[in-house]
Amino acid sequence: MKEITSQTVFKALDEATGQVRRNLPSFTYQCQNHSSVNNFYPAVENNQWTCGFWPGEVCLAYEHTGDPVLVHAAHILSESFLSRIEQKIEVDHHDMGFLYTPSCVSLFKLDGSLRARKAALLAADQLLTRFQQRGSFLQAWGPMGARENYRFIIDCLMNLPLLYWASEQSGDEKYRTIALKHTQTCLANSFRPDGSTFHTFFMDPETGLPVRGETCQGYRADSSWARGQAWGIYGLALSYRYTSDPVCVDQFRTASEYFLSKLPSDLIPYWDLIFTEGDEPRDSSSASIVACGFLEMAAMLAADEAAYYISWAKALMQSLYEHYRVTDPHTSNGLVLHGTYSKKSPYNTCTPEGVDECVSWGDYFYMEALTRLKGDWVSYW
Repeated sequence: MKEITSQTVFKALDEATGQVRRNLPSFTYQCQNHSSVNNFYPAVENNQWTCGFWPGEVCLAYEHTGDPVLVHAAHILSESFLSRIEQKIEVDHHDMGFLYTPSCVSLFKLDGSLRARKAALLAADQLLTRFQQRGSFLQAWGPMGARENYRFIIDCLMNLPLLYWASEQSGDEKYRTIALKHTQTCLANSFRPDGSTFHTFFMDPETGLPVRGETCQGYRADSSWARGQAWGIYGLALSYRYTSDPVCVDQFRTASEYFLSKLPSDLIPYWDLIFTEGDEPRDSSSASIVACGFLEMAAMLAADEAAYYISWAKALMQSLYEHYRVTDPHTSNGLVLHGTYSKKSPYNTCTPEGVDECVSWGDYFYMEALTRLKGDWVSYW
């Protein structure tokens, strides 16, 4: 496998930071849409679950350059996140971590912003309101308790670091306690014996017992949605960092091997891992997410095993850089092409959008993986 070099990492970060700077006039007082339209992101109000990723890119660009213009923009953006959580604008769901970790926890860690800290702590409080005692999980979407909404999704492992951080900041263990409970429920139900994953999992609202795994955005219920698999891999690494539970490492190994076994020759997965060749759309964002997860876990493993995952992370990033990155800002205002947000199939329930486009989390995790490869990095998660 061809692995990305240190020289290329720096070059890639320089290029990405240049694109972030070019985008500041469009996205300092507004947010990026979740995905591009014909490879260009439109500006939107701060009301989507994905709005936190663009401020995360701004923070990563600031870390790479030290440019005060970038941290100033990050402060402006963070104010809209404080306003959003105080006014409860589109926050009745589980994605508080995706929203507030890269936008506000990041800025607090980088620049000590107490207003960003306040916003993130309020978001952690909001996330706690999604917890279902019966079944012991954070409900993903919809009105609380309704049978058709009584489920969690594998993505939520990525929202839990906000709760661990909130306990560290507040001294109140209630956040950590809920995160641990959700993790145990996810470990028990979201991962199949072969390491593949369910996107969503329903629980019984009366007994709290497991009911069934389903998909919303994957091809079908018994396949493995590529981005869900990626969220699971990175989420397991983060869970292990916060819990030291060896089950997380064992499941990480199995889930990672399943993901790697389904990659096509250029190492960038199709949108669902049921596809390994052909003309189906790719999801470049899944590769960046997995690279971050591999690098996160590698820091906690013995040298030989760590080297294995670092090698794979470098190979994934090399392919993204060589074949998927935006090379001309006149053709796209994103960073990475060929992502997939939500593709309709005969078996899933999603709304089709953002297919074969740049996606905001794909751009963010591409920059995060490069930042991790550059050297020591204090994680936002």
